[in-house]
Amino acid sequence: MNRKIALITGASRGLGKSTALHLAAQGIDVIGTYNSRADEAQALVAEIESLGGRAAMLQLDVGQSESFANFSSEVAKVLKNHFDRQHFDFLVNNAGIGVHANFVDTTVEQFDLLMNIHFKGPFFLTQNLLPLMNDGGRIVNISSGLARFSLPGYGAYAAMKGAMEVLTRYQAKELGARGIAVNILAPGAIETDFGGGAVRDIAAVNQMVASNTALGRAGQPDDIGAAIALLLSPGGQWINGQRIEASGGMFL
Repeated sequence: MNRKIALITGASRGLGKSTALHLAAQGIDVIGTYNSRADEAQALVAEIESLGGRAAMLQLDVGQSESFANFSSEVAKVLKNHFDRQHFDFLVNNAGIGVHANFVDTTVEQFDLLMNIHFKGPFFLTQNLLPLMNDGGRIVNISSGLARFSLPGYGAYAAMKGAMEVLTRYQAKELGARGIAVNILAPGAIETDFGGGAVRDIAAVNQMVASNTALGRAGQPDDIGAAIALLLSPGGQWINGQRIEASGGMFL
């Protein structure tokens, strides 16, 4: 029986790495992408292989949508040569960056960067990869708690995530004919290097998050990796078109 294969963008670090490892622990093989850190990417491959799984990493800048046709061709080659397959099963649109700027100070360059990576990128990357996805597969997009609650300095970032939440419902509606379920997971504040690592490294920020979270702490990468793995488990097959927040109950 063929093992399932998940394609995860931004898989070499943070939430993407945690997702890859949780899926590998469930017996799911991984094709991941990285932007610049090939060393981190290959370290993840070695870790997954040590768990008895298979993995491959490809370079991709999700902000460069003109590269997606070539990237899809590379995915097809990896599927054939590394996995002896023609299609993969799960897509996790995880790659992203953080930009902190108040609305009145946000530049066109910052806006375009966020749009290209967080909205245009997942939109057209998914479009390009659909021919390589199995019918009955699943897609998980990534939003943010900031699309529900508002903290100054994240207006442009959160707006892109709000756009992804709307897109997710349309994808679920239109791809249902192929049996493909599409959901979007919204992490709360997580202790990673995202956005300069403020939640992880600045005690006052971490305490602010913990004091406004029902479970009394900031999130860990494994909280999100496990949640995505849950959505892609057999028990998640009937969840479709939903925004699911994994924030420990932040700002309830």
